[in-house]
Amino acid sequence: MTNHIVLFEPQIPANTGNIARTCAATNTTLHLIEPLGFSTDDKQLKRAGLDYWHDVNIIHHADLAAFLDYLGDRQLYLITKFADRIYSEADFTKDEDVFFIFGKETTGLPETFMKENAEKCLRIPMNDEHVRSLNLSNTACMIVYEALRQQGFPNLELTHTYENDKLKG
Repeated sequence: MTNHIVLFEPQIPANTGNIARTCAATNTTLHLIEPLGFSTDDKQLKRAGLDYWHDVNIIHHADLAAFLDYLGDRQLYLITKFADRIYSEADFTKDEDVFFIFGKETTGLPETFMKENAEKCLRIPMNDEHVRSLNLSNTACMIVYEALRQQGFPNLELTHTYENDKLKG
């Protein structure tokens, strides 16, 4: 079982870089649906991902249709503030790959696509009177860690001993 973060036409390089870092830390595959709002050579993108890029499995898709062809019948969840179902109510423990798609920072996912997949939409609770949306990289991190929590954090270190451990030194 592998978790997958899918970014639909991301526009802010720092968000994509931060998400790539989360993917490296969690063994999550990152999918980028083009067009991107930046160059993958962008300095901000590289800085946000630090030196973890070589540890991230990144798959590029020419457009949403190409991604959906790649996806086939595997499990897809759309993360959107418009959903009625809360992300923590979904079961991510089935023995299969799980894909989470996030919309672009300015306009989200295409409306028609969301309506066609309304039963797959999940929401993170928030106070909608104070903010339009949560930060994309924070949202991706919350979702993938909820999936990992439900899955028992497979292939992740629950504890680690460091050479200069600040708690044990």
